[in-house]
Amino acid sequence: MEVNLKGTFLCCQVIGGHMAQSGGGSIINISSIYGILSPDQRIYEYKDKPFIKPVAYSVSKSGVLNLTRYLATYWAKKGVRVNTLTLGGLFNSQDETFLKHYSNKVPMGRMAVQDEYNGAILFLSSAASSYMTGANLVVDGGFSAW
Repeated sequence: MEVNLKGTFLCCQVIGGHMAQSGGGSIINISSIYGILSPDQRIYEYKDKPFIKPVAYSVSKSGVLNLTRYLATYWAKKGVRVNTLTLGGLFNSQDETFLKHYSNKVPMGRMAVQDEYNGAILFLSSAASSYMTGANLVVDGGFSAW
């Protein structure tokens, strides 16, 4: 909660306030598929290491979505666009069992690799998205489609 929601709020407050005073800008908040969906705890089941995805993670990431909408309406007339980028899982040498469970839930059959989010970030930070504010762009390989 401290990092995911409070940290995002404080950064937006400082940076967005400066953008509003100086004529505009683009804020991209980062959320997770677990901000729009409840975690499927089955993908974290291991025989020797039980793990539960914490509720605070989902609650904080869903809070980022409404923080984005609130700030988007608050700063729109000042030229500040505020959007959320909601990401699916990123491959980072995770355990093979987890990778199999997670990938089975993704229509594309795998986790993202780091550079696959770059296009969405460039889009949201550029003039190509000049009429977007308060939006949530989901890049998750189809995880949220099922």
